[in-house]
Amino acid sequence: MASIINDANGLRRIQFVAPCGARKAIRLGKIERKSAEAIGRHVEALLAAKLCGETIPRTTAVWLTQCGDTLKAKLAAVGLTDACAKIPTLQEFLTEYLTYREAELKASTMMVLHQAARWLVRALGADVRLNTITPADADRARAFLLNGRAKATANKWTRYAKEFFNAAVRRKVVSANPFEHITGLAVVGNAARRVFVTDADIRKVLETIPCSQFRLIVALARYGGLRIPSEGLALTWADVNWEHSRLVVRASKTAHHADGGVRVVPIFAELRPFLEAVWDEAKEGEVRIFSRYTDVRMNLRTQFNRWILQAGLEPWMKPFQNMRATRATELADAFPSHTCAKWLGHTERIADEFYRSVTDEHYARATGVPLGGAKSGARVTQKEAQHVTAESRTEQKHSTENLASEGFMRDSATHCDIITNIKVGDTGFEPVTSSV
Repeated sequence: MASIINDANGLRRIQFVAPCGARKAIRLGKIERKSAEAIGRHVEALLAAKLCGETIPRTTAVWLTQCGDTLKAKLAAVGLTDACAKIPTLQEFLTEYLTYREAELKASTMMVLHQAARWLVRALGADVRLNTITPADADRARAFLLNGRAKATANKWTRYAKEFFNAAVRRKVVSANPFEHITGLAVVGNAARRVFVTDADIRKVLETIPCSQFRLIVALARYGGLRIPSEGLALTWADVNWEHSRLVVRASKTAHHADGGVRVVPIFAELRPFLEAVWDEAKEGEVRIFSRYTDVRMNLRTQFNRWILQAGLEPWMKPFQNMRATRATELADAFPSHTCAKWLGHTERIADEFYRSVTDEHYARATGVPLGGAKSGARVTQKEAQHVTAESRTEQKHSTENLASEGFMRDSATHCDIITNIKVGDTGFEPVTSSV
């Protein structure tokens, strides 16, 4: 425990017993007792952290950054701030943490983690001490990530920020995760960014692409439903079974699953010509299908968008993912759901949330109306037919005598102007009422 000692002339000091057993003091000079007691509470927190080998409480860590150089020097002189020196900055911790994870994670995953780390440093600063970051700082970082970005992207970076600080808590670098209170970060599909790439449109684009290997990349996404670039560029000729028209696909994204991320998909009729074209051009002894495109980090989208523009079309968002999603929708119309999910390498729930969509073709099949819509003349004819029918009904009015003679009215029924005043019964299907 730290004690406040009042010396002569209003001077105050804090006295405590160090872990080594020696009695030490911090001279504060002339200050109010309330201020001395506040400092004493932080001294006790520093002393407890040193005795127990725990991290300094966040409030004390923040106070240390604001208490001034003179007091910091006095705390260091009595050995209370040694533990603070061991607290890394945000940049130091992230660099060490990511280096440690490289041994167990794929290069593609590490690339995403490094991106998340860079955004977090931009939001909070590289030199901020890890234990001084508060929930308010986390809210500020969250607002920074949301500014000008899709919510799904901001959610992804925030999830990684939580992961970084969870690691810091496990290592006892900090006592709590400042991002823990931020929720609602689940990955969800965004239907607004989903585009159905029609066969006619993709055929126009394929005609503009001069490279057979790039045409195959596009065909693998649009007609094979493969993930591009990871699954497509990893293909080898040994994965192609020409006799049975099947293709072995290895998904690095799901390599940690029980099946090792390996699946067998059909070489669809639409896909086969593009695969055969590349086979015909392959050199003797070629192992990989793609000899020009070998790095999954290559930017395929930029060049692909140029060819889309050359085809007279407007580039769509996330082109390769939307082509895969389009194929998922088409296959769901022709094959059982579990079969489609197996071929595309995801669960049925993921397919429904991220890939499959309702198209105009679905509405046309449901209504029987062609995609171009009903002809205007048909609508006019229908309207005229309805009008004629309505007129014929007005002409075929029956008198009460005729109705009675045909058995539709009892002989005792009175004229219609009297019927309107007859009371309605008290019971029936509708609530009880006295009259209409």
